[in-house]
Amino acid sequence: MSLAITVVGDLLLDVDLDGAVERLSPDAPVPVVDVAEVVRRPGGAGLVARLLARDGHRVTLVTALGDDEAAGRLRALLDDVTLVAGATHAPTPVKTRLRTAAHPIARIDEGTGRPPVPEATDAMVAAIDAAEVVLVADYGRRLTEETAVRAALARAARRVTVVWDPHPRGSAPVQGVAAVTPNLKEAAAAADVAGSGIAAADEAALRLRESWRAAAVVVTMGEHGALLRASRGGLPFVAKGDRVDGADPCGAGDRFAATLAVALAGGATPTDAVTTAVAETGAFLAAGGVAGLARPANTVRLGGTDRDAIAVAERVRAGGGTVVATGGCFDLLHAGHARTLSAARALGDCLIVCLNSDDSVRGLKGQERPIMPEADRVDLLLALECVDAVLVFGEDTPVEAIRRIRPDIWVKGGDYTAADLPEAAVIAEWGGRAVTVPFHPGRSTTKLAAALAAVG
Repeated sequence: MSLAITVVGDLLLDVDLDGAVERLSPDAPVPVVDVAEVVRRPGGAGLVARLLARDGHRVTLVTALGDDEAAGRLRALLDDVTLVAGATHAPTPVKTRLRTAAHPIARIDEGTGRPPVPEATDAMVAAIDAAEVVLVADYGRRLTEETAVRAALARAARRVTVVWDPHPRGSAPVQGVAAVTPNLKEAAAAADVAGSGIAAADEAALRLRESWRAAAVVVTMGEHGALLRASRGGLPFVAKGDRVDGADPCGAGDRFAATLAVALAGGATPTDAVTTAVAETGAFLAAGGVAGLARPANTVRLGGTDRDAIAVAERVRAGGGTVVATGGCFDLLHAGHARTLSAARALGDCLIVCLNSDDSVRGLKGQERPIMPEADRVDLLLALECVDAVLVFGEDTPVEAIRRIRPDIWVKGGDYTAADLPEAAVIAEWGGRAVTVPFHPGRSTTKLAAALAAVG
């Protein structure tokens, strides 16, 4: 479902300098990072807008911008978003992370001092007044303090879904928003609650829901999921996500708030919306987090959510691992499939399945196929512990999908030769290898479909 979403908030420029550390500086006992890659992306409300646009929504970003070089880069990076901006009269904040082996070792902040309240234009107010869904991404740069902006947000909260992601240096949410999404540290400080864990999150959520007059307060708790308080008399609801070891947490809160806003606007109950947001955030982190946003968009499902296949593969390679991929229609998943996939996963550190789309299957197998639609085939594959991600492709062969993933090993089940597989030549382009794993005769989708038809 595609929505028209208005994001209101502060813009930052995030920069990652990625490189290798192989020596210490002769001037001081500090590591020398040989920078191999510079990645720039929108931060703050810009990241929220970018995430929503990549999800397929029509996004308007109401913000304030300066006229410096960083602002110019942000305008170029947000070319898939409708930008409605006033003037900041302050430098554009730039946050630069120095990283090696995908792990940050230092961060440099520029232009992050307290700015004046930015100017609001008539166009900014009109964009909020016309919004169908609003997500406020407050990063403490004072946009939500501006009188006209704040009045427009208050009007919006009375007629549409408004989700407010607060900031310790930001302003309090306007009354009547559908949900406010502080993290546990922010919530405890705002509510003057001591302690940690679920007890502290619940007490903070209760106090903040009352003081902010919000329909719901959702306290995010990192790897422990999120706690929802939607009424004083009921019990708190906790959604627990899967643990993601070694993940870059940058952008996790933005992913959570964006997913929550979409779910609530689409009619989901608060508990279902929070559950979905927790799952989506875990999938976002497992797929490499913000690292995937600088890469070409390739459709992949990881933990049930469309994500960037290149980010999955690069995350494994960055840790020195081996990327394994295989492909097929996987229409009516059977024991032969499961054994082949398990054998493939044992060859490396992740397994990405390249899955023929419904149109691709029809072109290969005829108009009566697939028996199971694409979404169901994806879900069944992801339910297998040996499958880390599923990439859906529309061509007759997975050659272009393989080029995007660049696996180290391409796996086929059965008695194939290199001449039978166009994929073998492709994977050799970067030194990869095509291999076969044991074939289990007597198991096939065609036979299974025929047997089911006979029973029916």
